[in-house]
Amino acid sequence: MTTTTQNSAAPGRAASGGGSAPFWAWAVAAVTFVTIIGAAAFASLPGLLIEPLHAEFGWSRGTIGFAVSVNLALYGITAPFAAALMDRFGIRRVVAVALTVIAAGSLLTVWMTAAWQLVLCWGVLVGLGSGSMALAFAATVTNRWFVARRGLVTGILTAAGASGQLVFLPLLSWIVTRHDWRPAAVTVALAALAVVPFVWLLLRDHPADVGVKPYGAEAFVPKPEPVRGAARRAVGVLARAARTGPFWLLAGTFAICGASTNGLVKTHFVPAAHDHHMPVTAAASLLAVIGVFDVVGTIASGWFTDRFSARRLLAVYYALRGVSLLFLPILLAPSVHPPMLFFIVFYGLDWVATVPPTIALCREHYGEDSAIVFGWVLASHQVGAAVVAFLGGVARDVFGSYDVVWYASGALCAVAALMALVIRRGAGAGAEARAA
Repeated sequence: MTTTTQNSAAPGRAASGGGSAPFWAWAVAAVTFVTIIGAAAFASLPGLLIEPLHAEFGWSRGTIGFAVSVNLALYGITAPFAAALMDRFGIRRVVAVALTVIAAGSLLTVWMTAAWQLVLCWGVLVGLGSGSMALAFAATVTNRWFVARRGLVTGILTAAGASGQLVFLPLLSWIVTRHDWRPAAVTVALAALAVVPFVWLLLRDHPADVGVKPYGAEAFVPKPEPVRGAARRAVGVLARAARTGPFWLLAGTFAICGASTNGLVKTHFVPAAHDHHMPVTAAASLLAVIGVFDVVGTIASGWFTDRFSARRLLAVYYALRGVSLLFLPILLAPSVHPPMLFFIVFYGLDWVATVPPTIALCREHYGEDSAIVFGWVLASHQVGAAVVAFLGGVARDVFGSYDVVWYASGALCAVAALMALVIRRGAGAGAEARAA
């Protein structure tokens, strides 16, 4: 369908197959949710691989952590370019290709025999694919399809990753324990491939594709022409944003967010618990429980973001996360006990609750470029995660425990809370967030 035809569709009337704006907007959100769940399998595996790969190949935890850090860094660096590519080629094509690359990278690890192959397959291929499936995907869908309820939708789509963790972590830990790590890698590949048909058949790039208005919009929005020069646009947006203070504060806080979640807990919690003689399946199940409460916390955070100051919410979230991490070293034990469960619930509610207010602040300060700006902010998140994924493994090799990493991350969260409070209000502060 050409752009002219799409743009001439009558407002409020579906161009194909009928349906209303609310129906299509929530249907696209549902497909996006399922897609992110399916892609979440790859994020559930790294923490489960450290001990098996160390035992089979004799690779140090620092070496394995380096491969994970490459994955996390590329995940972040790819995100802003993926957002620009979605403007050029459409969401559906970019996401379908990304899922295929993830599947290929995960499947190829089955035949690896050297550490550089782990870096290439899991670090580079899965990193590039997952970067195109990053939270910039959720931000792009939300910006295109919703005017009202953006905070809530952002929370729901962000929670999809946690839902995928809930689904895949217990399964993958059971597979690793009973059948080795290779069948788990194959499972990740199949899960990514299984989502591709849903994306190709059901996902739509823009409301104008089906002749409807964005949800909550007063007027029909024509589909814009494809934006050429995706890389140039992504770099240009970065250059403009980098001249503003809020960008560096958002990037700094989100780097600490990544360091204290994906880089630390998601990568090193299972081996740290195993150091205290907790079974791998029990530790992985605790991470899955974090996923349960992450869903609740992130959706609630989206609701709060529609109603309260995003920067104050960020400050509260980071402060509470820092306090919880300071207590973790004394809670690790061979068995699961009530104080550990309290930590899991408390930390889970805060896991990615930072995402909805961070996206809201990007939108508040950077408008139409907000999805790409958030992609760069997400890149800082993943760089922070990559650094701690690597240094966490090195610290374990050097000190024989992870304690110093827990304490350092708790202190960094306190710094992030202070940084969040410094972020000034944008010119359009709260205008969209209050849309009902």
